[in-house]
Amino acid sequence: MVTGGQGFIGVNLVSELQKRGYDAWSADILQSKDLRFLRCDVASYRQIQRIFEGKEFDYVYHAAAEYGRWNGEAHYENLWNTNAVGTKNILTAQKEYGFKLIFFGSAEVYGDYDGVMAEDVMERIPIKQMNDYALSKWVNELQILNSSKMDGTESVRVRLFNVYGPHEHYSPFRGVVPVFIYRALHGLPYTVHKGHKRTFEYVEDICRSLANIIDDFKPGEVYNLGSEKQYSIEELSDIVVKHTGADPSKITFKEEEPFTTRFKIADSSKAKADLGHKMTITLDEGIKRTVDWFKLAYRIGE
Repeated sequence: MVTGGQGFIGVNLVSELQKRGYDAWSADILQSKDLRFLRCDVASYRQIQRIFEGKEFDYVYHAAAEYGRWNGEAHYENLWNTNAVGTKNILTAQKEYGFKLIFFGSAEVYGDYDGVMAEDVMERIPIKQMNDYALSKWVNELQILNSSKMDGTESVRVRLFNVYGPHEHYSPFRGVVPVFIYRALHGLPYTVHKGHKRTFEYVEDICRSLANIIDDFKPGEVYNLGSEKQYSIEELSDIVVKHTGADPSKITFKEEEPFTTRFKIADSSKAKADLGHKMTITLDEGIKRTVDWFKLAYRIGE
């Protein structure tokens, strides 16, 4: 089962798991016409119990969360209720029902650290998370570690970097890729903050690595799922302009954005060794595919 299965990564992951022959179900607070769908707000333990009635899940991918640093600041009640209480509820259900858990964490937990982000950095160096979203994701990891010690639950944590691709709808709180593409296709201005570099991971590549976790499940492990090549946000914007035909004069350039790290350098060597993790889709090709999806989803050009 995938909690948050109607979300961007969840939809793609359920599809990948079903392609592999798994009986993969989706659980989400949103409605769905999918036959393998269970409606549930993870912040309600009663609703979580109900979805396990009569069903036995070997693995649960826990993707349900309030996403994004600015969303977390604007809607912090929702953030903490869904992310902290919701994850505690999932862990309580794990103790009761005995499934193995794969938790969707975030590279935001690396906070103000500006070096190579290896998984053990969190154990070696005092880190200051820079926003409520990052704090909530680190709290979630601590909850999981405590549950493992106290209750013997078995979990794997993953830290995602900048995943993008089809099925990520526009919101002003989403990442730069959907925001840039949506606004570019609609002829709207957008802002590029200079001085930042990021890795970008196409969602199909990430979902392949996520699905590989259950082939050789290693309780207690934590994996970075990132890529090696870094791009400046200006370079990303140029690729978006290339594939959308947007007017460059509508782009405003500003200095670095506050409360964010300037560089995120991912060390994904452990995921490469254990999960066969690799990026097969270039940023240029991935942006092209994502632009094509946006045109269909938002009926642009009809």
